[in-house]
Amino acid sequence: MAVYAWRGRNARGEAVSGQLDALNENGVADQLMAIGVAPVHIQLSVEKTQTARSGDNWFERFNRAPVVVEDVLIFSRQMYTLNKAGVPILRAFAGLEASSTKPAMVDLLKDIRSSLDQGRELSAALARHPSAFGAFYVSMIRVGEMTGRLTEVFLRLNEHMEFERDVRERIKQAMRYPMFVMIAMAVAIVMLNIFVIPVFAKVFAGFNAELPLITRGLLGFSAWMINWWPLLIALVVGVAMLARAYLRTPGGRYSWDSRKLKLPIVGPIILKATLARFARSFALSSQSGVPLVQALTVVAQTVDNAFIGSRIEQMRDGIERGESISRCAAATGVFTPVVLQMISVGEETGELDNLLFEIAGMYERETDYNIKGLSAAIEPILLAIIGALVLLLALGVFLPLWNLGGAAMGKGGG
Repeated sequence: MAVYAWRGRNARGEAVSGQLDALNENGVADQLMAIGVAPVHIQLSVEKTQTARSGDNWFERFNRAPVVVEDVLIFSRQMYTLNKAGVPILRAFAGLEASSTKPAMVDLLKDIRSSLDQGRELSAALARHPSAFGAFYVSMIRVGEMTGRLTEVFLRLNEHMEFERDVRERIKQAMRYPMFVMIAMAVAIVMLNIFVIPVFAKVFAGFNAELPLITRGLLGFSAWMINWWPLLIALVVGVAMLARAYLRTPGGRYSWDSRKLKLPIVGPIILKATLARFARSFALSSQSGVPLVQALTVVAQTVDNAFIGSRIEQMRDGIERGESISRCAAATGVFTPVVLQMISVGEETGELDNLLFEIAGMYERETDYNIKGLSAAIEPILLAIIGALVLLLALGVFLPLWNLGGAAMGKGGG
């Protein structure tokens, strides 16, 4: 890719000029036409080339913001609008590239447009960037290209990504207060053991009396934390790294994904949100004309849960053997009887797509209701933990003082 200098006139007839990156002069012309500029002269720039740009400030490249879900969501909405308006796809990408202000997104659009210029399909061009476009996104674009429903696919993908982002944001919002409280508790415990309890330890040392068990435990833990804090930090970091490495293995991820569905309070929310994603993804794939087996293969990779994904693959294997969808769904053991009945009715009436959307809506409403009550359900547990810690600290600190006061009173009365 090279840098071309150009001159042209805008919609008001004014002379304008500049430089653009493109594979050839036709690519520059497409970009200019997309932004409403009529090209007059285009030539290869002798002052600046793409190889010279490779020497840009490496610090800026390292620190620039990457492409995130919100960028892909906006890209999907813009592509839906441009496709609906009948804008050619190369011109659409040229316009998006010219209007984007995020360097990482500009590079992404530039590479996709370059791939399209070389004759690749849009799905193949998107597949070159797996960090931005997942397997489900690329598969849906491929189906849209095959069926001629690319505009509708972009709209459906936009709606699907908006739902997933909304669920993630609501869960983060609900967990923000509990996480803040837990972090504050951890900081308070560290500060007490390092600065407060050692002061009381010096006071208790002058008692020359046997201290209560709780007090000895607090003093011992405080002394251990002060003397062995490097080992404690190394232990925490080591456990975190081992846990992360374990979760990256197929077996570790499957085990964790299975266990977190059984966690109190948050387990049912995770399960319902995952099943809502499965139902909506499956309905979207089926409605777009994807064969059932291929749709289930793709959906199993997009539910973001290895345990549920294995159950979906189990459904796929059963369908390949000729069994009905409802029977395969019942064999997974993750759907409620109401949902299984809806799947059976949809299979019999040929309205499986619509009923899958209904199932997704039902799970989404239940997820929304549970998320709203998440903070209220966690607060009593946090209060109980805080109360237990305060009680333990109070008993450990004040019991020796009470014992000393009682002994002094007994001696005075004698």
